[in-house]
Amino acid sequence: MTTISAEGVARTFVEFADTLIDEFDLIEFLQRLADRIAELLEGTSVGLLLTNHDGRLQFMAASSETLRLLELFQIQEQEGPCMDAFRTHCAVVNADLAAATDRWPEFAPRAVAAGFHSVHAFPLRLRQDTIGALNVFTGAAGARLSDAEVQIVQALADIAAIGLLQERAISRSEILVEQLQSALNSRIVIEQAKGVLAHARGISPHEAFELIRSYARSRNLHLTHVAHAVIEDLPSMPELANK
Repeated sequence: MTTISAEGVARTFVEFADTLIDEFDLIEFLQRLADRIAELLEGTSVGLLLTNHDGRLQFMAASSETLRLLELFQIQEQEGPCMDAFRTHCAVVNADLAAATDRWPEFAPRAVAAGFHSVHAFPLRLRQDTIGALNVFTGAAGARLSDAEVQIVQALADIAAIGLLQERAISRSEILVEQLQSALNSRIVIEQAKGVLAHARGISPHEAFELIRSYARSRNLHLTHVAHAVIEDLPSMPELANK
């Protein structure tokens, strides 16, 4: 694995420290986190899963469309590295996917077929609870995370957990559950909007997502607000609707 630059790490931590402000967009925050880690660890794809009100993991963000589909498969099969990290509260590091068919008989072959060779999963911890997992998949054969890289990624996973607190400490568990469920519901709306825009413009879901993100950023709007508008009245948004 390429050594992470100290400058890149510092820039990432500063960026996300600045992001933790009032009314910040949680979905955009998690997506940017996945993208930044993938940039820091060259040749990787990064995904984030969070628990819903029933304690089951749900998809939240991925740095590539290929990984999004793989994460959904992992959730469907209830098998894979993020499931292990979530259930055991411990990181899964440098797992060779080609040699992991006994451990993950359904997931490992699917991940290899998608072009990944190794995987790492880090629990997202909030106080005493594990509320999700951050996953790093590598495409290069024999690629491994060093101890220093493992510590950096776990620190970034901790930032994701801190981000879920938004602007104030949450003292009641029912508020945390409500907040997590709201974020998961927002992700569903965004997925629907991706489909609407992709169909309307004849583009890929990933391209549609990037257009929605760009539109939201340029107008200082929440991703969820823009997604609702795309679903309800796309023609009223010519910048998005027109090719």
